[in-house]
Amino acid sequence: MTVIDEVADRDLKARHRRLWASGDYPSIAAGLIPTLGARLVTACGVRAGQRVLDVGAGTGNAAVPAAATGADVVAADLTPELFDAGRAAAAEAGVDVDWVEADAERLPFADGEFDVVLSCVGVMFAPHHQRAADEMLRVCRPGGTIGNIAWTPEGFVGQLFRTMKPYAPSPPPGASPPPLWGSEEHVRSLFGDRVTDLAVRREHADFDVSPDPETFLEYWKQRYGPTIAVYAANAADPERVAALDRDFLQLLIATNCGAAGGPARWESEYLLFTARKDQDQ
Repeated sequence: MTVIDEVADRDLKARHRRLWASGDYPSIAAGLIPTLGARLVTACGVRAGQRVLDVGAGTGNAAVPAAATGADVVAADLTPELFDAGRAAAAEAGVDVDWVEADAERLPFADGEFDVVLSCVGVMFAPHHQRAADEMLRVCRPGGTIGNIAWTPEGFVGQLFRTMKPYAPSPPPGASPPPLWGSEEHVRSLFGDRVTDLAVRREHADFDVSPDPETFLEYWKQRYGPTIAVYAANAADPERVAALDRDFLQLLIATNCGAAGGPARWESEYLLFTARKDQDQ
């Protein structure tokens, strides 16, 4: 069993909260991945009357469509600053969602409390993957459904994180790269024989909110917490900032799928997995 340094863990989670509260994640969620949560809800077979937990819910991309099925939904996230946008989305959809500040690695819920536990590009950012996976399983009832969408290491967002890695501060001990949740091998290792009927599929989301790579670079620099944090860490060194700009722009140019002379477009691959918690767990 891993021994947790409680003080260091609280500091780490406080930094994560500040990271995701920076920028404008609600516009990222609404602009880049507006249908991803609904895709996950459908894959998990969420239906009326079920008790559903959305882990790392953010602004409720999965929680709101889950509630629209008639399910009883709890949206849990480490960053409550995102909840206002989520509440507005829920109100617009005419649904009720219970918003709870919570660490994905220490969920404040009872064993087996939920019929479905899911996460849409959320739990992947908890630094200690095994702890987060263990918690998802713990709060899911035996025979219940676990579902997740995560960016793959090979896809656009995975490449973005690899591009930023040389400029980013060293991760804390025991932390794993977020896109590992998009690796089938990694997911299978996290859940092992504690689940059955594990199914995975690779799909992609289209990012088409910017007309060209240069504009898309500014989009990420101004809105996305992890990108903002990396630039802030290098702000005192103009040469490193210029090198990061260069590497980031090269990535955006190389991965632009838009037709020549037309609008820019990026395809970001994700892994969608669903499984059932073993009845004996």
